[in-house]
Amino acid sequence: MSVTTYTPSGGVESKRRSLLADFFIRLVREKPMGTFGGSIVLLLFFTGVFADLAWLGLPGVGLAPLPYGEIHLADRLAAPSAQYILGADGMGRDMLSRIIFGARISMYVGLGASTINVIIAGIIGLISGYLGGRVDITVQRFVDAALSFPMLIVAITLMALVGSGLVQVIVVLGIWGGIAWIRVVRAAVIAIKENVYVDAARAIGSTTGHMITRHILPNIVPVMIIIFTVSMAGNIIGEASLSFLGFGVPPPAPSWGGMLSAEGRRYMYEAPWLAIWPGLALTIAVFGINMFGDAMRDLLDPRLRGAGGRLGGMKAEIKRGKIGSSRSGLFPRLRK
Repeated sequence: MSVTTYTPSGGVESKRRSLLADFFIRLVREKPMGTFGGSIVLLLFFTGVFADLAWLGLPGVGLAPLPYGEIHLADRLAAPSAQYILGADGMGRDMLSRIIFGARISMYVGLGASTINVIIAGIIGLISGYLGGRVDITVQRFVDAALSFPMLIVAITLMALVGSGLVQVIVVLGIWGGIAWIRVVRAAVIAIKENVYVDAARAIGSTTGHMITRHILPNIVPVMIIIFTVSMAGNIIGEASLSFLGFGVPPPAPSWGGMLSAEGRRYMYEAPWLAIWPGLALTIAVFGINMFGDAMRDLLDPRLRGAGGRLGGMKAEIKRGKIGSSRSGLFPRLRK
């Protein structure tokens, strides 16, 4: 919702944009790579949602030309052509359809696991950072112990215990990934807790619940958004790694990691496109999410606002002519 402000003479001075519109305008103007990455993320979600419209009662309609499990043995290992744009795998299944449906699996994992990451990191990090003392020390020692184990080894062990499946992958990656972000939320809460307005609210007798909901949570929302965005790429890579090793989403589900492991390795020399297309799709998706996540961090983190914190402020002063560079180019100097 926009707000119009007026000068004392009654004229219109400026039209303040909404926060969301201002964010997207800054994203396009200041972060071209972030804009490009955001476009890839939107394309990933669009492809995953409209791979088929069976969820709307239209099973034969969608972006995928064929069902991902439809077998044509006469066309096995068919090269890319007009009939099979990306070729066919060892069972004659259309690779384009499987790549498109693989985007849906990556979307499920990215959104689901990242949501669990945010919930776990938010709750535990908030409690640890706000209460401090023995509670904080105890929580952090558990976090240190958990992070001392390689994440992939722990994920493989847990998947071996609970069994393979899409839901299991989302839960395992969500819980273990959330533990890794607890320290980030804790640090943000500690920084906010030291502000003067928090001390003032505590002095007038505000309850703990009021302090958390009115003063702490609203100020860590940007951190939570950054965690959600950045962790999506790691969760997609985690699912692909588990599926590649045989512990993730079981076949015939078209997971990009599973496609690389089964068909890609088996026919790597005979039909190299079976490894190229899922690997390229995975690379593009992770690249786009990382670029968009970095842009979100730069635009939402107050310490980095203005294109680089202290460095960004120095650049602004240089543009205004208040600071000039020395002959060596290493130290700023004030202009007379």
